Amino acid sequence: MAKQIKAVVKIQIPAGRATPAPPIGPALAQHGLNIAEFCQKFNAATQDKAGFTIPAEVTIYTDRTYTFKLKTPPASELIKKAIGIEKGSGVPNKTKVGKITKAQLKEIAEKKMPDLNTTDVEQAMKIIAGTARNMGIEVVN
Repeated sequence: MAKQIKAVVKIQIPAGRATPAPPIGPALAQHGLNIAEFCQKFNAATQDKAGFTIPAEVTIYTDRTYTFKLKTPPASELIKKAIGIEKGSGVPNKTKVGKITKAQLKEIAEKKMPDLNTTDVEQAMKIIAGTARNMGIEVVN
């Protein structure tokens, strides 16, 4: 028989820098988890992804055990890294902060494929292009 799920907690933590301090501690402590153990496991699993914020889905069972699934970094972070900007535009319709090529879009879309709701690379590129436009980044050929 499968374990009974108590809760599913979604959190975003900088890779390799999980600490028991807020927001991680309070989010997981209310379900009775060993936060120090979770932080050690998360940091070990994300050491190679330093510099990115990694979304994680923590499934907590009634017997206080847990599993966590790591997702790919947010599309906005991948876009910022690809074109080398600090942050997106505050007024994306008026102020453009950079340009991204179709090749860069395809590369980001392929990285994000497991977390997107499509299996087609062209559709994934459209999703990433929409994120880029909302950040004030122009998509060029």
